[in-house]
Amino acid sequence: MRALMLVAGRGRRMRPASDVCPKPLLLLAGKPIVEHQIERLRDAGITELVLNPGWLGPRVVEALGDGARLRVRIVYSPEPEDAWETGGAIATALPLLRDARDTPFAVISGDIYTDYDYTRLHAAAARIAVERPGTRAHFVLTDNPDHHPDGDMALDAQGRVRRDGARLNYGNIGVFDPGLFDGAPARQAWKLFPWMYAQVDAGQVSGEHFRGIWHNIGSPEQLAILDAQLRASAKATFTARFDSDG
Repeated sequence: MRALMLVAGRGRRMRPASDVCPKPLLLLAGKPIVEHQIERLRDAGITELVLNPGWLGPRVVEALGDGARLRVRIVYSPEPEDAWETGGAIATALPLLRDARDTPFAVISGDIYTDYDYTRLHAAAARIAVERPGTRAHFVLTDNPDHHPDGDMALDAQGRVRRDGARLNYGNIGVFDPGLFDGAPARQAWKLFPWMYAQVDAGQVSGEHFRGIWHNIGSPEQLAILDAQLRASAKATFTARFDSDG
């Protein structure tokens, strides 16, 4: 299974830090935000990654290279600094995401922090492969964050994503059938939503409600708060281990 990690955005709310450093490379608990995600994907057996560097893109390529340092394989689908949005990014990277078996692929934002178990995406991809065209995508939904209280989509009792009902937040984690993007315009900007609502309305999108740790790191204040939390947690873990060994 392959995954597209979205790293092209300008990160305007993260200015001034993002003026000189791509947002996914900003440090969180001692390492770039994107590396936390890469490591979790790797540990879940997802090691074939495509990244779409845009704003300050050469910095991303320089920092991550071919992925060998992180024990993954990274290839790049570069974009202009005025990036192509999620839809355009997927359509442009499709040749790198597609394999001979048309295996569904994951799409994940490179600037979120979560403890979501990415091994679950393998099962989602397998269901799509068996059920398509009845199922064309799978979305991970989360509780609504403070900055987005109205949410995006609902989840019904059968595990299908709907647009009506008690709305949850799209967690920027999804799995997609490659065939969805046949003929979709590449190398131009277009948004994944509302384009995907046709599949949602047709009942072709499954979903899950993830209730664990999930942060869309949008501002310097949010980054600083989460950094302090993770450092405190790491220190407490280290202290507990030291005391137990001592």
